Amino acid sequence: MRGSMKVADIDPGRLAALNAGTTESTVLAEGLAVDFAALADACLPELGPAAIARVRAARTDGISRRMALMGGLLVDHLSEAHWARLASHPSDTVRGWACFAIAATPGRGLDDRVSAIRPLADDPHFGVREWAWLAVRPHLAAALDAAIAALAPWTAEASDRLRRFACEATRPRGVWCAHITALKQTPDLGLPILEPLRADPSGYVQDSVGNWLNDAAKDRPDWVRTLCGRWAEDSDTPATRRICKRATRSIRS
Repeated sequence: MRGSMKVADIDPGRLAALNAGTTESTVLAEGLAVDFAALADACLPELGPAAIARVRAARTDGISRRMALMGGLLVDHLSEAHWARLASHPSDTVRGWACFAIAATPGRGLDDRVSAIRPLADDPHFGVREWAWLAVRPHLAAALDAAIAALAPWTAEASDRLRRFACEATRPRGVWCAHITALKQTPDLGLPILEPLRADPSGYVQDSVGNWLNDAAKDRPDWVRTLCGRWAEDSDTPATRRICKRATRSIRS
């Protein structure tokens, strides 16, 4: 997510439209300013007053916790067919709730969960794409080998959003999320995703690969140095050089 605007800078009329679910946020501050209870009341009154009261009571919680709460409420109070339609809602926040509903659905296998999140992982809105990987990451981490096998084919997708998702969702440390200990200790496990992306033409993907490796360098700097050295020999391209520069930015000489 991005943007330097502060919540206090948001025009009241625009904030009202965000809370009514009739428009998308354009920067992070707008997304953070959305009143979830007002948005739920406007777009999903069928949740019922008790559920919306729970949302209102959680208004001071962090946004990730509130997103997870909304996903759980959708699963608990609405049919899957009902909340699945939210994936095409005009509000990016509501589409984000759909991401967390996919994550909260009990009994769903990993492949099915990955398939269900795919349209949201490819969403045009930057915020929805972040919620998509954040929502399912705990399931990916819990079945890491299967997750890497499921996401590795995404590295060949035409959409750079999907290629980036495969990488971003499996970062050893990541942002706004729990670390994946196995990848911190044994980053080689991520090579089925990293190797195909080492010369990706998209800067969006390059940044993610560089950040993945920078995460790994916090625990395994020698591994990152060795990998980048091999990539420099095997793939001497501007894209690979940019990735490796980003990957090694935190390694002390």
